[in-house]
Amino acid sequence: MKSIISEQLNTADERLTLLEKIPTAIFEDSQSASVAVAREIAHTIRNKATKGEQCVLGLATGSTPVKVYEELVRLHRKENLSFQNVITFNLDEYFPMQPDSLQSYVRFMHEHLFDHVDIPANQIHIPDGTLQEEEVEKFCNEYEKKIQDAGGIDIQLLGIGKTGHIGFNEPGSRRDSKSRLITLDKVTRTDAASSFFGEEYVPRRAITMGVGTILTADRIFLMAWGEGKAPIIREAVEGNITETVPATYLQEHPNAAVILDEASAEQLTRFKTPWVLSKCEWDDKLIRKAVVWLCRKLDKPVLKLTDEDYNEHGMADLITQKGPAYNINIKVFNELQHTITGWPGGKPNEDDKYRPERAEPFPKRCLIFSPHPDDDVISMGGTLIRLVDHGHDVHIAYQTSGNIAVFDDEAVRFADFVTDYADIFGMKDEKADALLNKINDFLKQKKPGEVDSPEIKIIKGLIRKGEAKAAGRYCGVPDENMHFMNMPFYETGRVKKKPLGQKDIDLTVELLRKIKPHQVYVAGDLSDPHGTHRVCLKAVFEALEICKEDDWIEDCFVWMYRGAWQEWDVNEIEMAVPLSPIELKRKRRAIFKHQSQKDRPLFPGTDTREFWQRSEDRNRETAKIYDDLGLAEYEAIEGFVRYQFLDE
Repeated sequence: MKSIISEQLNTADERLTLLEKIPTAIFEDSQSASVAVAREIAHTIRNKATKGEQCVLGLATGSTPVKVYEELVRLHRKENLSFQNVITFNLDEYFPMQPDSLQSYVRFMHEHLFDHVDIPANQIHIPDGTLQEEEVEKFCNEYEKKIQDAGGIDIQLLGIGKTGHIGFNEPGSRRDSKSRLITLDKVTRTDAASSFFGEEYVPRRAITMGVGTILTADRIFLMAWGEGKAPIIREAVEGNITETVPATYLQEHPNAAVILDEASAEQLTRFKTPWVLSKCEWDDKLIRKAVVWLCRKLDKPVLKLTDEDYNEHGMADLITQKGPAYNINIKVFNELQHTITGWPGGKPNEDDKYRPERAEPFPKRCLIFSPHPDDDVISMGGTLIRLVDHGHDVHIAYQTSGNIAVFDDEAVRFADFVTDYADIFGMKDEKADALLNKINDFLKQKKPGEVDSPEIKIIKGLIRKGEAKAAGRYCGVPDENMHFMNMPFYETGRVKKKPLGQKDIDLTVELLRKIKPHQVYVAGDLSDPHGTHRVCLKAVFEALEICKEDDWIEDCFVWMYRGAWQEWDVNEIEMAVPLSPIELKRKRRAIFKHQSQKDRPLFPGTDTREFWQRSEDRNRETAKIYDDLGLAEYEAIEGFVRYQFLDE
C-alpha cells in the first residue's frame, strides 16, 4: 500500500522544513489527515495478520482522533478490516471516573470504536478510574507489564493539549516517566470544563501512560486540528526539548510524525514566515503578509520600511523582484487602505473600484448567520448596527438554540417567573406549578454533565431566544427578520454533537432561497473549542454550493467574521469596518442583552475575560495595528474576509 503520510513527508521541501525537528505531514483538512492515519493503522493490522501476529495499538481520546476511528469503523464494515488480532491500550482516564459516566474514556472508546468492530473484549485495555487510590500504583505497574507482554505498542496515537501535554503527561513530566496517577494542570481542567458542565466538576487527577511508555512505541502519530493548536504545535515541532512542553520529547523518537491540518500548521515557520528559510514565489498575498510581519517586527509603519530592512530580514529576493522598497511599500499601503470602509453594505452613488463592497444594489438584503444566539453581536455587532443604520434589510439567522450554555438555576428562575406571573394576573394554572415542581425534582437529582430533561432544554432554549431577540431589537432588527433555525445536529443536550445532517443543510438552503441575500455573513471563527462554529460554517458552505445555479447567487458576497474566539490577522482582512467610541458602546450594550452569558458563561474556554471584553480588546488591537502600520487611527475595527464560493 502506498503510504500517503510517507509520501507527504518525503516530498516536503527540505529548505522549508529546516527548523522542524519532528517529521510533519500537513493535509488540507482534518478529514483527509484522519483518513491517512486510519489507513496506516489498517495496513499495519493487515500486515500483522498475514504473519499471524497481533497488532498492538496505543489509543487516544478527545475530539482529535474521532475521525480516525470513524474511518477504521468504515474500513471494518466496507472493506473487511478485522480487529481480531488487535490489542489496544488507552493512554489515560480521569480519576476517579465510573465507566458509564458521560465523560468516561471507557464510554468514549466503546461509542466511537469498540462497539462497531470485532475486537475481542479481553484485548481492550483502558486505565481503571474506579480503583481505590492505594490500588493505583499496582495497577499501573501491571499495565506496563501487559504492554511489554503484548510485545510493545506498534502504533501510538496522540493528541496534544494546549500545555503541550501528551496523554495526561503535564508540564514537568520526566522523559522516563511510566504509567502513574497525576494531578491535572489548571489549563487542562479548564479545557475539559465544557464536557463536565463546569470546571468545578472536572476531576483533579488522572491515570496516564508515562512519556517513557509512549516513547517505547515503534511508530507514533501526534495529530492536531484547528488554529487553536497552532501555537503549541510550533513549540512542539520547532522548539527545544523541555519538560515544560512534554510533546517536545517526541523529537528524540526515531519514527514519530506530526499529522496536521492546514489550520493547526499555520504557526510553523514554513507557513508563517517562509521567506526567512528560502526564496519564495512572491504573489500579492504573500507580499502583504511579509510586509505586515516586517512592520510589526521592526515597529515601523509601512511607508518607512527601507531596502535595508527587507534585505536584513530574509526578503532580499523580494526587493530584487519587486523593489525598490518604496514601490512595495506604496502597493501594500494602498491595499490596506482600501480594506477600510465605513460602509459595509457599500456606499451608494460612489466609485466602488477600490472599495471592498459594491455600491449597488442599495439598500441590500443582508443575512447574518450566528452559530450561537450571541455570536452575531459579539463578533460583528458594530457592523450589524451600521448596516441597520444605513437602511439595509438585515436578517439574522440563529443557527442553534444554544440551550446547553445556560446554568440550571436560570431555568428554575424563569419557570418560577411563569408561575408567579400566572398567579398575579389571575391566570393560575396547575400545569405551571406542576412543571416547576418537576424541574426542581429533576435538578435535585441531576448529576454533573447529565443531559437535561426535555422541558429544561426547551426552557433554556427559550432563555437564549429571548436574549437574542432583545439584542436584535436593540440593534434595530425587526422581529420578523430574526430566524431561529434550531439546527438538529446541535440538539443532543451534550457538548458532543451529532454530525452535520441533511436536515441542517436543507434548513439553510430554504432560508437562503427565501431571503435571496446580496450579502451573507458567516462565522469563520474555527477556534471555537466545541466545534459548533465549524459545523455551522460547513452547513452554509454546502448550502451555497446547492444554490450555485440560482439566479440571485451571482450578486451575493459572502463575508466571514471572527471575534468570539480569535481575530483575523491584519494581512488577511479584506474589509475593515472602523467603530467609533459610541458605536463600540452600542455593541457592548447589545452583547449585554445576553444576560445568561454575562459575568460567568457556562463554557468560557481558557480565556478568563468575558466575551464582551474579548471582543472589545480584539477590535481595539486590530485598530491599533492599522494605526501602527501608518493608517488612520480608530477606536476599534471589526475585520472580515471574503469567501470566494463562485469561480471569479
